[in-house]
Amino acid sequence: MRHILLPLIGALFTLSATAQQATDTPRKGEGISSFLQRNHRSGRACYREFLRLNEKQLKGRDELTLGVRYVLPPLPGEGETAVPSGKRQVEEPLFGKKLSCVDVTGGSLVGACFYIVSGHGGPDPGAIGRLNGHELHEDEYAYDVALRLARNLMQEGAEVHIIIRDKKDGIRNGDYLKNSKRETCMGDPIPLNQVERLKQRCAKINELYRSDRQKYKYCRSVFLHVDSRSERAQTDVFFYHAPGSRYGEQLARGMKTTFERKYDRHQPNRGFEGTVSGRNLYVLLNSAPPALFVELGNIQNSFDQRRFVISDNRQALANWMCEGLIADFKKCVAR
Repeated sequence: MRHILLPLIGALFTLSATAQQATDTPRKGEGISSFLQRNHRSGRACYREFLRLNEKQLKGRDELTLGVRYVLPPLPGEGETAVPSGKRQVEEPLFGKKLSCVDVTGGSLVGACFYIVSGHGGPDPGAIGRLNGHELHEDEYAYDVALRLARNLMQEGAEVHIIIRDKKDGIRNGDYLKNSKRETCMGDPIPLNQVERLKQRCAKINELYRSDRQKYKYCRSVFLHVDSRSERAQTDVFFYHAPGSRYGEQLARGMKTTFERKYDRHQPNRGFEGTVSGRNLYVLLNSAPPALFVELGNIQNSFDQRRFVISDNRQALANWMCEGLIADFKKCVAR
């Protein structure tokens, strides 16, 4: 779903009963926000009016169906009062009801576009760890960090595409995140076959990128995973880039520098031992925009488990990665 900046609503649209109703069909990969933006209809009230006008045709509150013709809310001047300007917001239902409206409080990433991808999902939970009688599923923890990162990026004015989605979960604050198989790849079922699964998400990214590269001066893919090693193997966060990718390696090394600085501040004398390396991973080699692959820790190790089981730590991971992406964006744009 593409995301649009919304003025804070100070007044509702006053709709004219005689206004002509325009319609359109969505393009592949479009969510409601991007569909409305393409049709020059921005604003939270516009979004809500679209839901009201198309209530019977929507599969869910954030999913469109290819081939279906939807009624568009009137444009300003077509029997309505324009939404007054004010504080900017991003509307993203994937974050959950309490967090769906995101205040855009900064502008550090205006002109940047990101494709945020959490690993596995759907029929594949990824790595599974155990803690205090609970199973820890990689896809659930990677997804929660992905949502938090996406929200942080939006707060700084970035365009963000969340590639893997669960329309029910939202951002969760519990320690033990319940597993489900609801995740989709932008509305499409996720294949169990690994190669097909990876092809699917790269195809989504590359399709969006063909258009985004014309509008944004900086586009990056970020893949989030949780590793699985022996229980005794404590690891720091580590970063992969595609071999030979100049911008991918720059991002990975810059991210490592950010984490080193954070560890020096929050865990002095401990040191940060995360690594950067080039890897021939399918998603790194087949993502058209430069890509970063992040392993958040070892799901089997009791010390690493605290890094993603505790919600504040998941938020810290998102915060630090956001800082690393801001630093890389500034470095690239300054050239």
